[in-house]
Amino acid sequence: MSRFGDESPSSGPNQARYGSVYEPLKSINLLRQDGETLWDKLDKYYSAIKSTVLNYQSPTTGLFPIKTFAECNEAKVRDNLYCAASSWALALAYRRIDDDKGRTHELEHCAIKCMRGILYCYMRQADKVEQFKQDPSPSKCLHSVFNIHTGDEVLTYDIYCHLQIDSLSLFLLYLVEMISSGLQIIYNTDEVAFIQNLVFCVERAYRVPDFGMWERGSKYNNGSTELHSSSVGLAKAALEAINGFNLFGNQGCSWSVIFVDIDAHNRNRQTLCSLLPRESRSHNTDAALLPCISYPAFAVDDDALYNQTLDKIVRKLKGKYGFKRFLRDGYRTAREDKNRLFYKPAEIKLFDGIECEFPLFYIFMIIDGVFRGNSEQVKEYQTLLKPVLFQSYEGHAVVPKYYYVPADFVEAEQKNHGSQKRFSSNSGRDGKLFLWGQSLYIIAKLLVDGLISPRDIDPVRRYVPPEDQRNVSMRYSNQGPLENDVVIHVALIAESQRLQVFLNTYGIQTQTPQQVEPIQIWPQQELVKAYRHLAANQKLGLSGRPERPVGCIGTSKIYRILGKTVVCYPIVFDLSDFYMSQDVMLLIDDIKNALQFIKQYWKMHGRPLFLVLIREDNIRGSRFNPVLDMLASFKQGNVGGVKVHVDRLQTLISGAVVEQLDFLRVHESEELPQFKSFEELELPKHSKVKRQTSTPNASDLEQQPEININDWKQTSTFEILQKLDDCSCLASQALLANLLLKREGPDFYTKEGTVMDLLERIYRRAGTRKLWSVVRLAASLLGKLVDSLAPSITNVLVQGKQVTLGVFSHEEEVICNPLSPGVIKDIIYSKCNPYCEREAVVQQELVIHIGWIISNSPELFSGMLKIRVGWIIHAMKHELKIRAGDMPAQDLYQLSPSEIKQLLLDVLQPQHQGRCWLNRRQIDGSLNRTPLGFYDRLWQILERTPNGIMVAGTHLPQQPTLSDMTMYEMNFSLLVEDMLKNIVQPEYRQIIVELLMVVSIVLERNPELEFQDKVDLDKLVKEAFNDFQRDRIKLEGMEKTDEMTAFYNTPPLGKRGTSSYLAKSVMVALLEGEVKPSNDDPCTVS
Repeated sequence: MSRFGDESPSSGPNQARYGSVYEPLKSINLLRQDGETLWDKLDKYYSAIKSTVLNYQSPTTGLFPIKTFAECNEAKVRDNLYCAASSWALALAYRRIDDDKGRTHELEHCAIKCMRGILYCYMRQADKVEQFKQDPSPSKCLHSVFNIHTGDEVLTYDIYCHLQIDSLSLFLLYLVEMISSGLQIIYNTDEVAFIQNLVFCVERAYRVPDFGMWERGSKYNNGSTELHSSSVGLAKAALEAINGFNLFGNQGCSWSVIFVDIDAHNRNRQTLCSLLPRESRSHNTDAALLPCISYPAFAVDDDALYNQTLDKIVRKLKGKYGFKRFLRDGYRTAREDKNRLFYKPAEIKLFDGIECEFPLFYIFMIIDGVFRGNSEQVKEYQTLLKPVLFQSYEGHAVVPKYYYVPADFVEAEQKNHGSQKRFSSNSGRDGKLFLWGQSLYIIAKLLVDGLISPRDIDPVRRYVPPEDQRNVSMRYSNQGPLENDVVIHVALIAESQRLQVFLNTYGIQTQTPQQVEPIQIWPQQELVKAYRHLAANQKLGLSGRPERPVGCIGTSKIYRILGKTVVCYPIVFDLSDFYMSQDVMLLIDDIKNALQFIKQYWKMHGRPLFLVLIREDNIRGSRFNPVLDMLASFKQGNVGGVKVHVDRLQTLISGAVVEQLDFLRVHESEELPQFKSFEELELPKHSKVKRQTSTPNASDLEQQPEININDWKQTSTFEILQKLDDCSCLASQALLANLLLKREGPDFYTKEGTVMDLLERIYRRAGTRKLWSVVRLAASLLGKLVDSLAPSITNVLVQGKQVTLGVFSHEEEVICNPLSPGVIKDIIYSKCNPYCEREAVVQQELVIHIGWIISNSPELFSGMLKIRVGWIIHAMKHELKIRAGDMPAQDLYQLSPSEIKQLLLDVLQPQHQGRCWLNRRQIDGSLNRTPLGFYDRLWQILERTPNGIMVAGTHLPQQPTLSDMTMYEMNFSLLVEDMLKNIVQPEYRQIIVELLMVVSIVLERNPELEFQDKVDLDKLVKEAFNDFQRDRIKLEGMEKTDEMTAFYNTPPLGKRGTSSYLAKSVMVALLEGEVKPSNDDPCTVS
């Protein structure tokens, strides 16, 4: 293949090379097609890497400096990894020579020394790893910069942004690649334990905003973190590569194997797919995505998504000298103030069009072309790279770090992008070398010259061509959009023998826990307890795996633990203290969803094993028939479109995936960990299952209290206690208990213990009788918290949306970053309880449902940037009113959890055409839906509105908005939502959205017009409504009114539609200003 970049040979033509004395003819002297021996070719590379990379390696730590001139004592992890990779890559080429004169050994150990140097620096921060596992914040993370000679931490958290998930992930990825090629990097169990703990840190990359590859976080460089696609992608790639990998290579045993939480990995995969092709909220695209979607990570499974992301990078960032890192990047530009760590607001506008260009990314594109067999791409970027390279005095190619626009040329460049000459940051002859660029150049050159193959530097096969993907067995979860026709093996487990006998009468064959012995059945919490021992290391002060629940993919495997065979039932069968678990219809729905999830994301060899745990409580009363129908569908082999095969557990084990948890081996001096398996319910042998101990859903009347609570607010505590004794109505008891709680406190004693004890009893009794309104009031007063609340909110955030919690028309709390369950609980109860106690728990229900729906059907949330939970509840209440017609509407709080979920799904569906426009606007306004392209159009409006836009007392200024942001970034869209958030009426909000679309179209069609004054949207709507009223009075004889219902109920299009009135008010406002002259103005005479 052709070469790129000219290099002069470092050795003279007369310098002799001798082979081994034992063999007369060696491969080093074999001529290649171009007449040059393999030894001669590699000798040039050896000379180049020694001169431009390895000469700068520290003899003590093996690290490489950031700068190669002056006294630079700082080493960055990311740059060092590419330096190590280049030495390793050349060593792989030298392996093709029989007598390499020790160069393979030297080059391999240069790479090993660097990798172990990074490991040494990391291990000295084991305390930070432990802190980060519990609290992944920027002030608890591993340092990314070290002293090159001592390995000490340098640069404190307040002067450098160390939280860079991508560099930590890249370390793990290269570690696996190098060990797979035969290098020995990890030496003992302490190091294995430490690497496993690094994996724990990386597993949650999907919910850890960081500073990204450029160490700046947000594009505005203001010290804020963001969730970056490049970081999540590198984490996903590292987890895929290291899962089940033996760190001791071929010489390892079971206790040097690394474990990865498959469910956490899947969340990283889902998050990456939802973030791409964006890099983050503020970065619409970024060159940092190249090493994520291509070499070395190859993190994207879907070719279409890869092409979409790459196309955007090339289209927006490619230049004559390299790629920009991202738009409005001020790094090393003439206008950047190098004395300040962070930028001022709106400062990034100064860098528009003068961003530095980095030749490094041409090299990434060449490597990508080689891997994908795209020779045209390789040639294109070779041609672009050649003129931007320099040569050192020794004749070796030098890759400048960046090309910049000098201060004198900045103004001209900003007026006409690409018109000015750029100058390089370094030429090599001044002693300045960019080691990352030099290292990547050597890797690319080796690939292009055919001295190494893609398979050599990617031994774990991160990249597999689409046509070969079906034949690759190593990649358990990176097979892309292949059709997955998995059959899920199901074992039905009955809680007791009498339940087994009862189900048998209906033809449902089950097993009891005793009948599956010696196999043990565990709840997933016991598996979590077992994993606590994984990588625990007293010497390093590491506690092992954090207590994170095991998801349904993790529970679909078989485990060998301390000589026992263990199967786990999924988390959906856990007994929860939250009332949602009492709704059997919701349980059935959760089971179907879990099966769908497993079918979609199971990529391992072997069948998934799904345990269905049937409890006696599941079949009581009206719950029996739905459960029986579900069990019958299992028997038929199809549950909700998922193929299942039901059999005895002992039979199914042979086809399952077995995970050996050998880390639980303990020394004789240590006490064996104790685990509690699921035990069979011990009941009298001849007792029978009682089905009719529960009633169907209670009537509305039963859920209503017998008392008027306002009549009791002034009565004495003694009278309230007496009424509690006399009253049998649970709804009344809950209200009275609430009164006591507020008046006397939670520890006040009643006949049934404290007030909290009383509420707990009311909660249990109401749950048994399905008095959902009472259950919710009691649950809220008890401060109940549903499981999986934090992960559900994270599911929404990673889709690029925000969540707000709080009651409709009252103050809301915006959540834009993942939070802990405790913090979310405080927000919900503080924002909801003062206005409506039951809303606090209903909002928790909705968060759980929304988190699931948005992960599986994100299209239902299209046009909704902010998920305002209180407003969605308002939409659901309104939907119930529409359904009721002239009758009283159902009380939302009296619906069962499964009915709440179905109502939510109904509301999220696109509106039915048969509905009146008032109802459609009320629902869409409550959901905060916007039309396609809405935020882009608003940007265009702002460009023509010097004094900004005003609505509901909130002003969106033209500046610094346009200077600080770009049209397509998500932060602008969120700013627009902030402007609209103070609108109180949903239908009015929707009219405002329609008005903005009208304004956009009018301005688009009239380029000569511009708003001279601040655009007051409320005023424009008022004028449109006044015109609407005048026409109605004139044509229909209607009386004048301030009530806008008729306006809201009018279609937007057609004769006398709302759009025509809105357009008229917009044109009047525009014509009050000046009309800009135009060269092609047809009205101009001369």
